[in-house]
Amino acid sequence: MADSVNADQEHNLEDTIFDFGQIEGELNYKKAQDSLRELVQNLDLTPQEKIGLEEQIQDLTGFLDKLENSVIQIAAFGMVGRGKSSLLNALLGRSVFTTGALHGVTKANQTAEWGLVTEKFGNAAVSSGGNSQIQVIDTPGIDEIDGETRELLAHEVARRADLILFIIAGDMTQVEYEALSQLREVGKPLLLVFNKIDQYPEVDRLAIYHKIRDERVYQLLTPAEIVMVAASPVIIKAVRRVDGSLNYQRQSGTPQIDELKLKILEILHREGKSLVALNTMLFATDVNEQLVQRKMIIREASANEVIWKGVMTKAMAIALNPITALDIFTGAIIDVTMILSLSRLYGIPMTQAGAVSLLQKIAISMTGISASEVLASLGLSSLKSLFSITVPLTGGMTIAPYVSVAITQAAITGVATYAIGQVTKLYLSNGASWGPDSPKAVVSQILATLDEKSILHRIKAELKAKLSL
Repeated sequence: MADSVNADQEHNLEDTIFDFGQIEGELNYKKAQDSLRELVQNLDLTPQEKIGLEEQIQDLTGFLDKLENSVIQIAAFGMVGRGKSSLLNALLGRSVFTTGALHGVTKANQTAEWGLVTEKFGNAAVSSGGNSQIQVIDTPGIDEIDGETRELLAHEVARRADLILFIIAGDMTQVEYEALSQLREVGKPLLLVFNKIDQYPEVDRLAIYHKIRDERVYQLLTPAEIVMVAASPVIIKAVRRVDGSLNYQRQSGTPQIDELKLKILEILHREGKSLVALNTMLFATDVNEQLVQRKMIIREASANEVIWKGVMTKAMAIALNPITALDIFTGAIIDVTMILSLSRLYGIPMTQAGAVSLLQKIAISMTGISASEVLASLGLSSLKSLFSITVPLTGGMTIAPYVSVAITQAAITGVATYAIGQVTKLYLSNGASWGPDSPKAVVSQILATLDEKSILHRIKAELKAKLSL
């Protein structure tokens, strides 16, 4: 009696834990849906930035559809002749995938719906969970394509799939081991399926199984992830001829796949929702990183144009302005305008007051170059003002010194604006934050990469060309 009570308590505890797991799975699924939907709806890409990224954007949309329709994908891998297509047909309970004696019948990925939701095993019934749609994917034989293409195929299909079946039909080859290792690196649930066990005497079958389990894949898989099946067993039946002699015929037997089907359904039933949610977000994260990287590359190119425009505008304004007081004021306005232009480019709202505040922080952090700019501007601007006054008095004799001083002053202030623009660009590309480093550290890193001589030379060359000197 006590044993019966204890058994009931254990059973109730398992049910409670299982129900909690399902609730947790549903919550994970809902979080993934909300997160991916927000990502798709707020890609923040301009029409120009979307060019060349259509496939990645479509991938994100496709995964959102997958979540919305509760689709679970199972992909089968294996070498030619291992019975991948036959195994999937056995799971589906109907002939969907092409099978045959020809080498490499499956030439491209094929997908089919597995309408089975609940399966009975003895007195037990296991459901795939919820209203999920299960899709099975058949792939070309991994030995039919070159190693590089095989790795790309395995990686692409595996990162999309929620569960992977790797089919073998005996002891593993080196190609199979390498492909299995590549799939394992993707980090998805994986079952190693030893197919065609009907073709081996039981002793040999068990010997092969133990060799695979204990020697081949012990570092990649646990024994619970290895299943033996006979997807399309062959039965030799003796038929007596009219003359009394026996004729032996090969006939298809009943597939022996219950253990595999049970494992698949248990996985999907217990953690199918969490699996799909996790896999979808991993894939979405990867695609989003590609989008962000491309977006940053495009925006960086545009940002560099904005910065250089600010540099040349400031340099020209300083060069042409003879009044000392206006040099610093004009330069500050141009720097603020550049910061505001960059903020719009990176989609980060910023007021004029915010731009001024950011400019002040940057200026404080780059005291060395800012101080030199101020001192040079004051000194050279005063000298430039003096030359501008004496030009009429000297009959134009001081125009050449004026131009030389103006260009030098413009070049120095241009370098400062270039540095300010580069620091602002990094700040905005980090989402209006300095990232893991302090503003001073970020400024130091950027200033260390600046080749002031080449910038000065470029500014001087462009200024002379613009001024037709």
